[in-house]
Parts: sequence; structure tokens; C-alpha cells
Amino acid sequence: MTELARYIRDVPDYPKPGIVFKDITPLLGDPEAFKAACERMAAPYKDSAVTHVVAIESRGFLFGAPIAMALGAGLVPMRKAGKLPHTTTGISYDLEYGTDRLEIHSDALNDLSRVVLVDDVLATGGTAAAACELIESLGATVVGCSFLMRLGFLNGLERLRSREVASVLVCD
Repeated sequence: MTELARYIRDVPDYPKPGIVFKDITPLLGDPEAFKAACERMAAPYKDSAVTHVVAIESRGFLFGAPIAMALGAGLVPMRKAGKLPHTTTGISYDLEYGTDRLEIHSDALNDLSRVVLVDDVLATGGTAAAACELIESLGATVVGCSFLMRLGFLNGLERLRSREVASVLVCD
């Protein structure tokens, strides 16, 4: 687990002063590290009869496709408002400074769908909690949530306390 941490680059004061951005591009650029990360993100759900991986825009997409392939599941993109071409269902949620909205195609999931939610980082948990709620509004079951890394100091697990959550790395 810790060997993958060396592929995460800290970028101080990005996107604004006081923030330390966790840059995953070194991990993505190394084929063995990227493969290992995706395998570890998929592993907890190998025997969970997952039918779909829902990947959150945008860095979640990078992990969603290989994880869906590893699990033998379909891939469903969850995007920001107005980005999907067909009929959508959405949810608005609060951010630290304002609101945001996620959307999914209305016909992407149903009551037979067993879903793993995938994203690169679990921070405060607001986006992931809203995404789970949106998935469930279509009748699907959220089997669990898988993240490359969890920022432990932001307590995102608290927002997902009733869910199975896996993360390859924990940054405190």
C-alpha cells in the first residue's frame, strides 16, 4: 500500500493558498503503479456480484473503466450538470462554498443493479454521499465505494458511515 504513496505528488497552494493538492498524474504515468492501484481498488468487490461501476467526473473516470473491466461490470459515468446527452436524473448538494450538481442517465441503472462507486479522492464525503443517493434514487444498490485515496483529516468517512468504503491510500 505505502509503495503507491510515492507516486502521489503534493502541490502546495493549489488551487489556492493553504491547500495541498494531491496530484495523481505520476501514478497514472507509471503503468505498473496504475495497474496496481486499479487492482487494489477493485479487489474488495471481486465477489460482490457487481453489475455496474459508477465513476464520478472527472478523475474517477480514469479509474472507473479499468475497475469495471476487472469486475466484469458495466461502466456508468456520473457527470456535472448538462454534460450527458440523454435524459438525466440529478442531485444538487452543498459544497464548502456553494452548491454543485451531479447527473446520471435516467436509464443507466435499475433495481437489479449492484453498484460500486469509484472516485480518486474521498475528502469531505459530500460528493460521494450525494452520488450514492443519486444511484439509489434509480433503484440500484450501492455495494460499496472505492477510492484511490482518502484524506483522513477531512473526515469523509463520517458522511459515508453506513456504507462499505475502501481506499488504497490514507493521507492524514
